[in-house]
Amino acid sequence: MLRAEKLTYIYGQGTPFEIKALDGADFSVSAGEFAGVIGHTGSGKSTLIQHLNGLLKPHSGRILLEGRDIWEKGAKLRGVRFAVGLVFQYPEYQLFEETVAKDIAFGPSAMGLGEAEVAERVREAMEFTGLSPELAEKSPFDLSGGQKRRAAIAGVIAMRPKVLVLDEPTAGLDPSGRHDILAHVRDYRTKTGAAVVLVTHSMEDIARTADSITVLSRAKSVLRGSLHEVFSHRETLTGIGLDVPAVTRVLLRLRAMGLNVDTGAYTLEDAVKAVRAVRAC
Repeated sequence: MLRAEKLTYIYGQGTPFEIKALDGADFSVSAGEFAGVIGHTGSGKSTLIQHLNGLLKPHSGRILLEGRDIWEKGAKLRGVRFAVGLVFQYPEYQLFEETVAKDIAFGPSAMGLGEAEVAERVREAMEFTGLSPELAEKSPFDLSGGQKRRAAIAGVIAMRPKVLVLDEPTAGLDPSGRHDILAHVRDYRTKTGAAVVLVTHSMEDIARTADSITVLSRAKSVLRGSLHEVFSHRETLTGIGLDVPAVTRVLLRLRAMGLNVDTGAYTLEDAVKAVRAVRAC
């Protein structure tokens, strides 16, 4: 569905403040896949995803959407940006309209859709993100923090992108709010078949949601693969300041203490099953 090949991007190129934000980085996500992107601040995550819908143009490398280079002659970036919807970190700061409904309607209206179609998409997006219908005519600035986050995500979902890209969508939320946001995103993926790209610092969020992971460090993609493939490289992860999820570390400690427990669990629910399996033996 969407592939980044050997991307290199330099901020301030040709100046004394030149910084290479991406250095031959690769990334891909298939139709219907939930792909995670992890790495520390400054690793290149946000720069990478801003290339995915053409907000940034690589100095070298290419972005392929359904097999076509989005920067080739004749390509229409406007269509790319509707197909690849990007939700920035703290998207609630992008809310600006008088009502929640008008804010969500902004994207579909920009697509040139009729009023009836726009209204249907607003209703659908609010349902996907768990916003009750009575909030439609409220000011977005009167919503709670979690509701604002969902309203901002709904504004992108309303364009029905083929790929939904989320940059730290749970940042600053309490555990309940984080779980709620991710649950709605998973539900959206399941019901629409859209691909989802989640950028996060949280190994726990990745473990609960992602089918595959790309790990960035110092502007390069250093690991790519399934959850098991990536988390099996614990030494590499710890070497760049990351680690496996906390529950996995507990299981590894139990194994080191002599308990024959499966260490391939990455969520709390799976870890509980692994421990119960040992107790049942």
